[in-house]
Amino acid sequence: MSGSQTPSELPGEGVPAAQKSSWTSFVKSIVSFSGDLSSLTAPPFILSPISLTEFPAYWCERPALFAAIADAKDEKERAIAVLKWFISTLKGQYTSRNEKLGSEKKPLNPVLGELFYGHWLDRDGRGQTNLVVEQVSHHPPITAYYISNPSKGLALQGHSAQKTSFSSGSIVVKQIGHAVLTVDLPEGKKEEFLITLPRLRIDGIWYGSPYIELTGVSYIQSSSGWLSTIDYEAKEPRGWLTFSSKSHFFKATVTPPGSSTPIKRIEGFWHETSKDSDSGETFTDVRGPKEEVTVAPLEQMQDFESRKLWQHVARGIREGDYELASREKSKIENEQRQRRRDEQAAGTRWQLKHFEHIESDPVYERLGKLFNANPPKEDAYVYMHNREFPPA
Repeated sequence: MSGSQTPSELPGEGVPAAQKSSWTSFVKSIVSFSGDLSSLTAPPFILSPISLTEFPAYWCERPALFAAIADAKDEKERAIAVLKWFISTLKGQYTSRNEKLGSEKKPLNPVLGELFYGHWLDRDGRGQTNLVVEQVSHHPPITAYYISNPSKGLALQGHSAQKTSFSSGSIVVKQIGHAVLTVDLPEGKKEEFLITLPRLRIDGIWYGSPYIELTGVSYIQSSSGWLSTIDYEAKEPRGWLTFSSKSHFFKATVTPPGSSTPIKRIEGFWHETSKDSDSGETFTDVRGPKEEVTVAPLEQMQDFESRKLWQHVARGIREGDYELASREKSKIENEQRQRRRDEQAAGTRWQLKHFEHIESDPVYERLGKLFNANPPKEDAYVYMHNREFPPA
C-alpha cells in the first residue's frame, strides 16, 4: 500500500491467514503495553528483511541533489538547495518500504556494534559520496552515521533513536537525534546546517497494513542565519476557504536572517512532487528512480556488517519461511546477550569503532538557539575519520 492509500476497513485485512492469531495477540499487546513499544517482539511476517543500520542510506539516494548543495552561489541558494535535498530524502526514509514490501515493516533491531558501509560512485562530476553507519547503542537503540562527498566539501553527521507509544489506534514515534551538514567554502570557511527530525505516526495497525505519516514541524537552521521550516500537518487548499488533509502533504518556508517574512514558500507532497507556492514552478519531483547505495560483496564483508549478520534472517523473511527467520534471529539475539554477560563478568564495555560520544553537541546548542530548539541541548556521536573508502 502506498503512503497515500487508505487501508481496507476490515480488521486484519492485510495479515496472512496463517498469521492472524499472532497478529491479534500483537495488537492486544500494543494496546495494553505501558512504556516504549520498541522493546516488543513483532510477529515475523511484519518484520522487514532490512536492519535499521541501513536506513541512513536513504539520506543520499539522490546523490546529485546532495552534491548540488556545494554548487550554490550564496547563502540563500545554499539554504534552498539544502531544503530541496532534504525534502527529496523523505520518500525513501518513510514510504519506500510500502511500495516495495506492500506495507510498512518493522526493521530488524541492530545489535550493538553493527556496521553498514556503502558509497555512490561519481557520475557527471558530482563526486563520490561515502557512507559509514554504526549501531552505537542497543538499549536504547541509537544509530550513528556519517555521509561525505569529499570532492564537493560536504559532510553530514548525525544520529537517530526513537521513542514509541500507542495513542488513538496509532503508534506514535518521537524521533530523537539530529543531523549537522557541513559545507566547506572558499578561503577555509564553512557553513553548517542543523537538521531536526519530524515525528512519525504509524497508522493502519488494526488492519495489518501499517503506513507512516509525518507529523509536527522540523527545521533546517543555517549558521548564516537562514531558516527553513517544514510543517507536516498543513492543510491542502481546495478552494475558497476550503482545506483538506491529505497524506504526505507539507508546507515549507525559507526565511532570511533577522526576518520573520519568508522569501520562498513551498507546498506539495513529499512522496511525489512539490512546487513553489508563488511561481508554481516544480521544486521537488521524486517519482523517478532513486539510486541504491553500492556495498561490498557479501563474501568480503565483516561478520558485524548488517547484510552478512542478518543474511539468513533476511532470506527467511523474503521467502516467507518465518520459522527460519525466527530461529536465526533468536540465535543472533542470544549470542548478543551472552556477549553482554561476558563483558559484565570481565568488567569491560563494548568499544565503538567509528564514533565517539559527546554529552552536548556545541553545533546543536549554538544553532538551536536561533530558532528556540526543543530540547535546547542534545548529545552527539562524532565520527573519528578512521574508515577507508573505495577510490573515487
